[in-house]
Amino acid sequence: MNKTDTMEALEHTLSYKAYVDPQTLTEEKNKVFLKNWILAGHTSQVANVGDFFTFEIAGQPLIISRDKNNELNAFYNVCPHRGTKVEKKDQGNKKLFMCSYHGWTFSLDGNLNRAPNFDTNDLGDHSCMTHVNLEVYQSMIFVNLDPEAKPMKETHDELMKDLAKYDFLDSLKRIRVTEKVIDANWKAIIDNYLECDHCKIAHPEFAKTFDMKNYHIDLHDGYTCQYSKLSNETSEEQANFYWIWPNLMVSIYPGEDGNMTTSQILPLSPNRSLAIYSYYFQKDEMTEEQEELVRFVDQVREEDFELVELLQSGFDTEGFKQGIYSPTEYALKHFHQHYEKEMKKNDSEF
Repeated sequence: MNKTDTMEALEHTLSYKAYVDPQTLTEEKNKVFLKNWILAGHTSQVANVGDFFTFEIAGQPLIISRDKNNELNAFYNVCPHRGTKVEKKDQGNKKLFMCSYHGWTFSLDGNLNRAPNFDTNDLGDHSCMTHVNLEVYQSMIFVNLDPEAKPMKETHDELMKDLAKYDFLDSLKRIRVTEKVIDANWKAIIDNYLECDHCKIAHPEFAKTFDMKNYHIDLHDGYTCQYSKLSNETSEEQANFYWIWPNLMVSIYPGEDGNMTTSQILPLSPNRSLAIYSYYFQKDEMTEEQEELVRFVDQVREEDFELVELLQSGFDTEGFKQGIYSPTEYALKHFHQHYEKEMKKNDSEF
């Protein structure tokens, strides 16, 4: 192949503008984050009646709670009276939610309990906080803010069948969580996760632990799966690292003490993201081996923080308008193709 043929064969990435443009982020919020199933939390966070936690997706505040009938609910954390944010705590246990503006109170399922400045609770659509779709799979709580959302069974059928092989997932508890604001676009963080060309350079311990010559990334409908045997050729079961459209990474470690970590990447601005890292184990007390696993995972993440922030610093320049895919960056291309497909949907609505 001559130079001309090589140049014609090059495939370009998303435009770098998509990583810095405020208007693009607005479209992403409407077309991606408000239209897809997003991991909000875990059932171990709401194990008892009255337990709740708050969560925010693309500027939309939510409450996830367990009501007196032991049912899980998800609704906007907004009072229907005047639009005030109701619950200010990140998590807790309550019998009622109360708006601090005019004292309206709401039951654990979001329905109006009392509106002191009205003589009735029959206030039509304003008689409850607005509910959103909620589904639980393998104890993970997903929400979808699209009122017309299709069930997860329809949109994530292949993934759900894949994860069904891990029979220990329902026994896990969310034991530890850390949050980190990263100075990078949410897509840049996903991009970094979906290729391991940088692993030998940036992650020396990771590269020694896994067989980089036989590192695989399998492509599926709406998700990918990365895996490799351990370099020491032990008989331990293979770990699998999933990316799930649009913003979720799930690492599953099978074996006698099977466990899981999740990474949720939420956009804050075109060049800033909130990363929520959660660790799930079967027991409240972590073993030395589990503490070592957390240390190992955190080290890899710390190494990636610098990379993606350096990456972000190059997007808003005049040096290049977009990148190119190497032959081994096919999972990155897979993500970008899915992204472009989603962004082209329902253009007339926006």
